[in-house]
Amino acid sequence: MTLTMLVVFLVHVLLGLPLFISLLATAVVGFMFVDPAMIPRMMPQQFFGGINAFSLMAIPLFILAGNLMNVTRLTDRLMAFAKLLVGHLRGGMGHVNVVSSIFFAGVNGSAVADTSALGSLLVPPMRKEGYSTAFAAGLTAGSSLIGPIIPPSIFMILYASLTNTSVGDLFLAGVIPGLVLGLAFMAMNAWYAWHKGLEKRGGLPSRRELAVTALGALPALVAPFIIVSGIVMGFVTPTESGALTALYVALCGLAQGNLRIADFWKAMVDTTRLTSAIFLIMAASATISWLLSYAQVPNEFVALLAPYIEQPVLILLLLSLITFVTGMFMEEVSALMLLTPIFSPVAMMAGIDPVHLGIIITLNITIALITPPMGACVFVAAAVSRLEITSLFRTIWPFVVTAILVLILLILFPSLTLWLPTQLG
Repeated sequence: MTLTMLVVFLVHVLLGLPLFISLLATAVVGFMFVDPAMIPRMMPQQFFGGINAFSLMAIPLFILAGNLMNVTRLTDRLMAFAKLLVGHLRGGMGHVNVVSSIFFAGVNGSAVADTSALGSLLVPPMRKEGYSTAFAAGLTAGSSLIGPIIPPSIFMILYASLTNTSVGDLFLAGVIPGLVLGLAFMAMNAWYAWHKGLEKRGGLPSRRELAVTALGALPALVAPFIIVSGIVMGFVTPTESGALTALYVALCGLAQGNLRIADFWKAMVDTTRLTSAIFLIMAASATISWLLSYAQVPNEFVALLAPYIEQPVLILLLLSLITFVTGMFMEEVSALMLLTPIFSPVAMMAGIDPVHLGIIITLNITIALITPPMGACVFVAAAVSRLEITSLFRTIWPFVVTAILVLILLILFPSLTLWLPTQLG
């Protein structure tokens, strides 16, 4: 049954049908194996039940906060601050690219949005500094992976809703891995700059410049602390935190005179479009997840990995390999929705902390955004840099390998993910 469903899904995707239609068609085929009489009763119930969770309301609110940050030009101030911090180093524009991704990650948690915003702004000056177009586009796509790791993260909210894990713990656990990933890409950029003989541009900024630029970026820098601290301290739920963040960004835009009615409307429209697409995929994926659970597929998977249950590192490596391959051919939200209910029982039996598992799955799913042939960030980076997609697919692999090495580091040293949530209780 599972193999037939996979073939049906791939055929529908290759035909170019919308992803949620492909998923629903796959679910219909699965129900034909289990019990065709369940189709009119269980499919609508699971479709709407899959998105009937209060915590999922946080997703459109965080997306709205990110869109408002863009239209109010607060993101421009973040980029100016990043340029002042690291722009004077050798390979400065590449470092600005990575540091900007770290700053942007605390705003919207969307890798694709970061790639689009940063690519159009940073690829041209990187070329002018001496970077090849392929490396500039690849670094933009690669560093955007930091977005879903550092809070807020749409993937983490989805994982929490599927496993009843604390969103606050997941957000805290993502901070150090996100910074480690950023340092890895900065090291890669530093090696490239040294190897190509790129020169330093400009000197150290003055204290006054640094203070003025930091003050201008402060409203945007405060947003991540509002998100994380409110949830961790128990003052607000993730949904309420998303609403407060969106309100805060809107008020900052109004106070600075950068938020017009037309800008607010554009942010609302963009949020509605992206949220609709995500929730349709989630609903269709939830239907398949329920069907696989009803057919005892997770139990079969647990039995398959039972001989290795005393080796949690090996279990995580195997789960990561499966997720990596799945992500290459499946959209990330649907892959997360389908794999998490199957992986979670195995991880519990192996004694793996659910927070640690959440970070590992999130990073796995995020890496899929830059792997051929379905890597959405690669397509966006190629478009904004005016590079042939096949050319970028050939040169993206060093960035994929760098992210995988960080993933292996996190698997070998769980304290990198669990130290911060443990210290904060």
